[in-house]
Amino acid sequence: MKEKVARTRQPEEEPPEFYIPATRNLHDGRIRTLKSGDGFALLDRHGDASVSSDGVLGLYWRDTRHLSRFELEIDGWRPLLLSSNVQAPQAILAVDLTNPDILLSGQLELQRDTLHISRSLFLDNGACHQRLLIRSFSDRRRQLTVRFRFDADFADLFEIRGTPRARRGHLSKSLKSEAEVQFSYLGLDGVQRQTSIAFEPTPHHLDCGEARIKLELAPGASNALFAEVSCVHPTESAPRRRFLVSLRRRRGEEASSAAGHTRLETDNAVFNEVLERAVADLAMLTTETASGPYPYAGVPWFSTPFGRDGAITALFTLWTDPALARGVLQFLASTQARAEKRDADAEPGKILHEMRSGEMAQTGEVPFGLYYGSVDSTPLFVLLAGHYWRRTGDLDTVAALWPQIAAALDWVDRYGDLDGDGLIEYAAKADSGLLNQGWKDSNDSIFHADGALAQGPIALIEVQAYVHEARWLGAVLARKLGHSDLARDLERKAEELRMLIEERFWLAELDTYALALDGGKRPCRVRSSNAGHVLFGNVASGPRAAAMARTLLARESFSGWGIRTIAEGEPRYNPMSYHNGSVWPHDNAMIALGLAEYGLTAEAARLLSGLFEAARRFELRRLPELFCGFPRRRHAGPTAYPVACAPQAWSSAAVFALLQACLGLSFAPDQRQVRFRRPRLPEFLDRLAIRGLTLGENEIDVVIHRAGGSVSVHAYPRRGDLPVVVTL
Repeated sequence: MKEKVARTRQPEEEPPEFYIPATRNLHDGRIRTLKSGDGFALLDRHGDASVSSDGVLGLYWRDTRHLSRFELEIDGWRPLLLSSNVQAPQAILAVDLTNPDILLSGQLELQRDTLHISRSLFLDNGACHQRLLIRSFSDRRRQLTVRFRFDADFADLFEIRGTPRARRGHLSKSLKSEAEVQFSYLGLDGVQRQTSIAFEPTPHHLDCGEARIKLELAPGASNALFAEVSCVHPTESAPRRRFLVSLRRRRGEEASSAAGHTRLETDNAVFNEVLERAVADLAMLTTETASGPYPYAGVPWFSTPFGRDGAITALFTLWTDPALARGVLQFLASTQARAEKRDADAEPGKILHEMRSGEMAQTGEVPFGLYYGSVDSTPLFVLLAGHYWRRTGDLDTVAALWPQIAAALDWVDRYGDLDGDGLIEYAAKADSGLLNQGWKDSNDSIFHADGALAQGPIALIEVQAYVHEARWLGAVLARKLGHSDLARDLERKAEELRMLIEERFWLAELDTYALALDGGKRPCRVRSSNAGHVLFGNVASGPRAAAMARTLLARESFSGWGIRTIAEGEPRYNPMSYHNGSVWPHDNAMIALGLAEYGLTAEAARLLSGLFEAARRFELRRLPELFCGFPRRRHAGPTAYPVACAPQAWSSAAVFALLQACLGLSFAPDQRQVRFRRPRLPEFLDRLAIRGLTLGENEIDVVIHRAGGSVSVHAYPRRGDLPVVVTL
């Protein structure tokens, strides 16, 4: 075991390192989000990236903004907005615009609503494809000038988040042809980044800041314009052709991907929209890597692989889409640390926290190029592998991953227990990086009952629960693979850890577990949502699980929309904070899965009901990364957190975990069974149909009906024999 020194906590008056300033609100309805692969776009409702906005809009590729301005004008006027929506599942921004009253020398030249402008934008393979279809409803021939203003600043994402830079690289601009402009940026990391912008038809004027295209429209006639912004390669063919080819390919890929997924249908039309949005957002966030599909954490700040987020997202969707979990496991195994590296918080066997490819990460201005500063990603990796086998029975994949699973378990023993007391602690080694290394990684998120910040090394309650479950599941896998001695050792360590948790963390006076133990082994006597993860880790006794459920669903913790991260009345409680009083959908889903482990499916249904009511009030029926923890009020919706990511992968996936928890749904691959334990449906659902539920080569449909407080489960074979066992 290597000695580690805890970094000193910064004074609260100083902004924490890598803090995201809330100088903008991403959830006021003005921003539309697109993502494909390693790129994403933030646009306004018109489909523009406007310089008059708050500075976050643009087209991004691998943590760099490749397009900082793209604005449309018709005859020198900005069109009027009619409608704007990101269509699922293709993730196409569809915008309807019209012309304003256009005046020339004080005279009305073109009356408003004469032109209909249909604008379609989507991302594919490092490019943003755009089509304008302009139709005239005038009674005479019209001449128009369509103008695009554009620019590229190649700002690093961390710059945009607020991290200052002393120097930048060199930017150049050039005309590549009469229809194409190219921007080039040589970064301080020595990487040449390029953006090409091409138009069709050929503009009558093009320079490095704008394009003007003249059109002539007969009465009732239409004309189409195409623009392509590419971050990865110069345009190889006309934008029109690439728009149509890329759109057909994307639709084909989406249809192929959807064909293998379990499908859900209910009798509640709004909940169906929530499910459809979640499916579409997960598809948009998932990127195909060399190791398989991986859900990037969230747009805009975390559009990259995160170990913790990927593992939890895969866990939540495991029952509907095991292929995603396989891709996550393979990716995390391929990026597992193999040596100690202090500036990256890396140690042999440790699982990735995040990886970045932008200029500032590559130069070391931020430490996140390949960064391992999380204490929970490693046990979550093992835990996911165990649940993957429980879901699929796919022992071949587990066997191929076993060296990495064993290395992760070894990391827990060799590096996770910093002081040899049997608990898992963290203390950042890197001079730069994250001070707190659990999922609540804000500098002020771990504290005592008097509000004083806990000093490390810190043992988080949820991490102990994850390690407990990881050891039990690791033992199952070890025994399946013939490692009986290791299996017995893991079971012994799991039981010893369970007893330590019960002894050191339980707070009888609060009916909950301590948030953490500090470096002096003093418990943080704070009611937190972290304690609910103990249920997911199968640590608590039955009576303590029931007490925990009452504590978590009491008024101080349960806002009506969901369980708060910190209960009202605790010293640092603030419903508008990031981690000290807000509501996180993934946090609630983890707790719901834990409640189901103890048969508390009615309590899980309360969480699903609260988050559904929140989702139906958010734009696009989309659950964001988090929202404020204010109490639920009649005739008022939840309060958005201004800089939350949306979409966020584990928030999108949360609805599937919440449904699984309500149903008490599990799988027994050895017995080839699907099991429902004390299934419940929330009051807003009377019927749920699960189409195409698979286990091995077998497939069934399941239809669940609610009548008052009782639920009936009916199974219909589609392929093979797959028994369903219901325990009431």
